[in-house]
Amino acid sequence: MIENSSADIFAVVDQPLSPDEIAARVDDPGAGGVVIFSGVVRNQTDGRPVKFLEYEAHNPMAEAKMREIGVAIRARWSGVRRVAMLHRVGRLEIGEASVLIAVSAAHRGDAFEACRYAIDTLKRTVPVWKKEHFEDGEVWVGLQGG
Repeated sequence: MIENSSADIFAVVDQPLSPDEIAARVDDPGAGGVVIFSGVVRNQTDGRPVKFLEYEAHNPMAEAKMREIGVAIRARWSGVRRVAMLHRVGRLEIGEASVLIAVSAAHRGDAFEACRYAIDTLKRTVPVWKKEHFEDGEVWVGLQGG
C-alpha cells in the first residue's frame, strides 16, 4: 500500500520557490530524514556569462510526468513518506531556484536516493524548456545537463 501519496505535491509555478515551505510540505512524523534539492540559476554556462533565464513548460504534461516520477519513487523506496516537486516558470535571475524537490523517508538513505532519482528523471523526461540570455544573444536549451 502506498501511504500518504495524496499528500504529495507536483506543480509548475510562477512564483519564487522556498526550501522552507517545501520542507514543511513533506514533514511527516514517520520520517527520519528529509532531503531537499534546489536547482538554482548560475551566472555562466561553459564560461559564457548568463544574464538571466526564462523557463517555459507544458504545465499539465509536466505535472503528469512529475506525478509519474512520484509513483516510481514509491514503488522503489518503500520508506518514502512524502514527495514534493516544484518547477518554476517565467524569468529567473541569477541565484533564484528554478526547481525544488523534497523527499521525506523513514531513513535518510531512501530520502537521498529518491531525491537524486527525482531530479535526474525530471531533467530527462519533464517537458520544461529554458532560454539562456547572454550579453550577445539567447538560446533555448532542454534541461539535459542543465
